[in-house]
Amino acid sequence: MNYIVFDLEWNQCPGGKEKENKKLPFEIIQIGAVKLDDQWEEFGQFQEKIRPRVYHSFHRHTQEVLHMDMKAFRKARPFYEVIPSFLEWCGPMEDAVFCSWGPQDLLELQRNMRFYHIKNPFPFPLYYLDIQKIFSLQREDGRSRKNLQSVVDALELPKDQPFHEALGDASYTAGILQTLDKEQALKYFSVDYYRTPQSRKEEFQIRYETYQKFVSKPFRTKTDAMRDRKVAATRCYICGKPARKKIRWFTGNSKNYYCLARCEEHGWLKGKNRMKKTENGDFFCVKTLKLVSDAEAETIIQKKEALKQKQKRCRKEE
Repeated sequence: MNYIVFDLEWNQCPGGKEKENKKLPFEIIQIGAVKLDDQWEEFGQFQEKIRPRVYHSFHRHTQEVLHMDMKAFRKARPFYEVIPSFLEWCGPMEDAVFCSWGPQDLLELQRNMRFYHIKNPFPFPLYYLDIQKIFSLQREDGRSRKNLQSVVDALELPKDQPFHEALGDASYTAGILQTLDKEQALKYFSVDYYRTPQSRKEEFQIRYETYQKFVSKPFRTKTDAMRDRKVAATRCYICGKPARKKIRWFTGNSKNYYCLARCEEHGWLKGKNRMKKTENGDFFCVKTLKLVSDAEAETIIQKKEALKQKQKRCRKEE
């Protein structure tokens, strides 16, 4: 198995969102990658600038971060020539695990590929390692997300390459990965949401050590989604038996829905349904079910009660 630790640099419309190409809000202008073997030892590098075809001058923010001159990109190959070279360098997809600092690089890579009508070679579902998340889970609180340079500083890794340069950032990300516990890191894999299930048959669920995740097909509305039997189901992921809901699904902001269920054998189950929007305006759900303590269950009960009281006050004011 090869581990492809990669990083992208991209530009956006210098004229702002009003003038951007909605099909390509971020145009990739540089790709860098480090290839690690099964023991996480480096044995290859890839680096190439990409000539822009949509945005021919830098956005102010891009210029501040990259400190690059657009002239340096004018003799580079276009995206549709560079990416086949990169994919060939990566090797067979079935033997590759993609790794990045955060989730956005994979999303933008696939969006740029679609823009140029390049066939998506990645398996579905696409699992990958988010090193930023894994570092937090292993070394910090599991919730915070530090930037790359601050982690490099904290680990006192050699700073022998520039930051905000694709190969340099890929190398630093690989260096951080090499400091982590491999067995635990592989348990914390992430799933990419650029491509989502398009039918009931394509829906999937993932079992982790301490929780289960389910990704649904698209629905026209959030209400349609929450009425769906599979989206709303609360089955214990340990014994597989239905867990009876004590607090039915509710939401305070329409983005996240919560519930509380009870498994007779294993105790309290906290449910969370995150509503995510597809590019065509539909919604799909990412549901997590997790065993929680009595104290955590009480937090959900209080949250529902607080929402109930708030809604009651609003009705009185009306």
